[in-house]
Amino acid sequence: MTTGFIHHESYLWHDTRSAGLYLPAGGLIEPDVHSESPETKRRLRNLMEVSGLLDQLVRIAPRSATEEEVLRFHTADYLSRLKEMSVDNGGDAGATTPFGPGSYEIALLSAGGVIRAVEAVLDGDVDNAYALVRPPGHHAVSDMGIGFCLLGNAVIAIKHAFAARGVERVVTVDWDVHHGNGTQSGFYDDPNVLTISIHQDDCFPPESGSGSQTGEGRGEGFNINVPLPAGSGRGAYNAVMDRVVVPAIEAFKPDLIVIPCGFDANAYDPLGRMQLSSQAFRDMTRTVMQLAESVCGGRLVMCHEGGYSAAYVPFCGHAVIEEMSGAEHVIEDPFCEYIEAVAGQALQPHQEPAILAAETIAKRIRENA
Repeated sequence: MTTGFIHHESYLWHDTRSAGLYLPAGGLIEPDVHSESPETKRRLRNLMEVSGLLDQLVRIAPRSATEEEVLRFHTADYLSRLKEMSVDNGGDAGATTPFGPGSYEIALLSAGGVIRAVEAVLDGDVDNAYALVRPPGHHAVSDMGIGFCLLGNAVIAIKHAFAARGVERVVTVDWDVHHGNGTQSGFYDDPNVLTISIHQDDCFPPESGSGSQTGEGRGEGFNINVPLPAGSGRGAYNAVMDRVVVPAIEAFKPDLIVIPCGFDANAYDPLGRMQLSSQAFRDMTRTVMQLAESVCGGRLVMCHEGGYSAAYVPFCGHAVIEEMSGAEHVIEDPFCEYIEAVAGQALQPHQEPAILAAETIAKRIRENA
């Protein structure tokens, strides 16, 4: 198994300013490090180097997305505003999305990194690929940045796959703890993209990601939200994968699977309230890899999204990339045993309704295939 790895030091130079968690410093909020800091990504890359995993991957250099590629999703007015602020002293792209000078160019390199991952997989240069990019992208909508995301990395890359590589059907499975509203918006009326988001119920954005949001027009029935209750653990996520994700993807038969891969559903994340361990992320990765192998020749791309525990995200990311590459377990997660022992890891009765509702949509896809 050959796994491509996309990363660039510039991603870590994207400046989200000082803040208290995610609110701007000032008044009663003492300046501190913004939640979306470079550290989780830097420490993941560092752990991969120390463990030797990095040496087992195929390095792929990112490129900057062109404006033409970005404009397949975003509006010209939004890009113009981003460029103006980036040339000046930075600004705010939208809801809680601050950035410093030069971040527009870094965002283009982030979107272009995901494009390169998709190209490498579709061209057969590698079997699958992980894009450790920043800023993230799954909240950004066409005319505004949201939730630390400037450009819709996954949406831009998928639209490129349609336009430049002849791809006809794509599935996205977003397991970031926050709803993948931006990715959903990019394909809400498109029957050629099945978007699935597994997230904490009504966490972020507010009032987004309900099970009733199933698509519109020709895209009706091709958007599946699974808003799990806070406190959900490995049992709930495995149930979603087995009962919703697997049958839906098997029926849809995509040419490519793209995973907006956030790690903020981990048990130690400050911006989520779920209980996942690195083993849970490994489980989900194994499932989508098996699916990719059976339905689309193994073509799988993961693009890094959220995850704000600098101590624990590296172990979750390492487990995912280990699994993608087929490497032997290079390291042991020192936190995993404790997380797995915490009460509530098994599927709970109050978690069933969200899964049952999503299961119904997956069954319709299978029946209409």
